[in-house]
Amino acid sequence: MSKDNQLQTIDDAKQWMDVLKGIVTTHHNVSKIKTPKGLVKKKQGFDYVELSYMKKIANENYPGWSWTIVKSEALGSEAYVVHGRLKWFDNGIWREGDMVAAHRIQKLRGKNEFVDVGNDIKAANTDTMKKAFNVYLDIAADVYRTEDPSLEQEEIDVMLELVKDTELEDKINEQLLNGTINSTNYKASLSKLRRIVDAE
Repeated sequence: MSKDNQLQTIDDAKQWMDVLKGIVTTHHNVSKIKTPKGLVKKKQGFDYVELSYMKKIANENYPGWSWTIVKSEALGSEAYVVHGRLKWFDNGIWREGDMVAAHRIQKLRGKNEFVDVGNDIKAANTDTMKKAFNVYLDIAADVYRTEDPSLEQEEIDVMLELVKDTELEDKINEQLLNGTINSTNYKASLSKLRRIVDAE
């Protein structure tokens, strides 16, 4: 390989590393977006957000995304299943991922008559899209409990400053390093730590 070709390969590798770092940064940042409380709804005890909110976040962070229904079919008379494909532009490269979800077909109580099959088909597609937006684009990660558990550097600094020069410093540092203290329990851990430090 000539020296010019080696330099070209090195330049290509650096460009790819920049692209990959950009992808990681974008997905990390999107996963940290807090869904406004007024947009979080409940159904059968589970939190969810409307598809329109997820589309808004996708438009802002992954412009040019598209959704294609690969296959859809009824599973007997009980459910309707949709296999969809999400395609998105991610820091200079096109990516795509498939998702499958099913929605139960509603029937009149005590009868074998359907309530609104068209709505059930639409709901199956919506469920599949929402699942894809969450899994592949990290949208509404806080609602669907899929957020990146790592802490921001500022959060780590606050906690370490609080225990600086105390007997808790080594223990907290270790828990931060091994992930015992993470984004899912940070606020509670910080409150507890403040109470302990204030009591000493």
